[in-house]
Amino acid sequence: MNLKETQKDRKPSWLRVKAPTSVICQETNDILRDLNLCTVCEAAACPNAGKCWGQKHAAFMILGDTCTRNCRFCNIKKGKPCLVDPDEPSRLAQAVAKLGLKHVVITSVTRDDLDDGGAGQFVLCIEKIRNSSADVSIEILTPDFLKKPKAVKTIAQARPDVFNHNMDVVPRLYKSIRPGANYFHSLNLLRQIKKLDPAIFTKSGLMLGLGESKDEVLQVMDDMRAALVDFIVIGQYLQPSNNHAKLIRYVPPSEFEFYAAYAKSKGFLMISSEPLARSSFHADKDFAKLKQQANTATQDR
Repeated sequence: MNLKETQKDRKPSWLRVKAPTSVICQETNDILRDLNLCTVCEAAACPNAGKCWGQKHAAFMILGDTCTRNCRFCNIKKGKPCLVDPDEPSRLAQAVAKLGLKHVVITSVTRDDLDDGGAGQFVLCIEKIRNSSADVSIEILTPDFLKKPKAVKTIAQARPDVFNHNMDVVPRLYKSIRPGANYFHSLNLLRQIKKLDPAIFTKSGLMLGLGESKDEVLQVMDDMRAALVDFIVIGQYLQPSNNHAKLIRYVPPSEFEFYAAYAKSKGFLMISSEPLARSSFHADKDFAKLKQQANTATQDR
C-alpha cells in the first residue's frame, strides 16, 4: 500500500467520533431493549449514535430489522423479513413517552413483500403516538413504496409533521448503489406528498464520496427544489465494510459549505450540509428551525 492509499484510508479528524458510553446512553438502550424496538442508529451503524442516545434521542426502525432491497451503501441486514408485528406501534408509543421525546423520527426497512410497502404500519405508529403524546411532532423517513401506488395517499392522510425520503445518490449511481430503486420515482414521491398536503414539510438527503461530480450534486439539488422539498441533508458516505460500495473520497468541510450556500440560494427552508450530517441527527432542533423559517417565509410574502 502506497502513501496516497494510506492517507485516503485514514479517517480525517472531522469524522472521528466517540463511542456511546454515558449512563444516559445505557438508559436509552435499556428502554429500547425492554420494549423490543429496533433503531436505525444501530442497524445502520450511525456515527452520531453516541451523541443522540446521550440525549435520549433515537431514530426508531419499524417493520423488523431485515430489508428486501440490497442497496450497496447500507449496513442494514438483507434477506427474508419477519411478519409485521401488530403490537409494535403501541410499544413505540411507550418508548416515546418513556424517553420524554418532543420530536420523534420513525423509519423502516424496505418491505417490497407487503401489499402497501408498510405504509399502514407507519400510520398506526403515528396514531398511537398522537393518542398518548399529543404534543410530540412526528417525522417519518420512508422507503420509496415502489409499485405501491396507494401508499403515498395513505401516508399523506396520516399527516406526519415531516415526510422524509432520501434520494441518497446522484442518478448515475442508482444502478450500482441503489439497485431496485428509481431516481425519478423517488423524486416524484416527494412531489406527491407536497401535492396531497402542502402543510407537510418534506425532507431528503444525499450522500457524498461515492464518485459523484459537483455538477451532478447541484442537479439533484435543483431537482429536489423543483419537487418543492423543504429540507435538504447532505453528508459524507462512510463505508460500513469491505463488502459495501467503495468509498471514493472524503469530502472536505469546505465543499459541504459550498453546497449549503448553493442550497440557500435555491430556496430550501432548512439545510444541513456537513460531513456527519444524517437525516435524524439533531432532527428535533432542526424541526423547530424549519417551522421558524416557514413562518418567516410566509410573513415575507
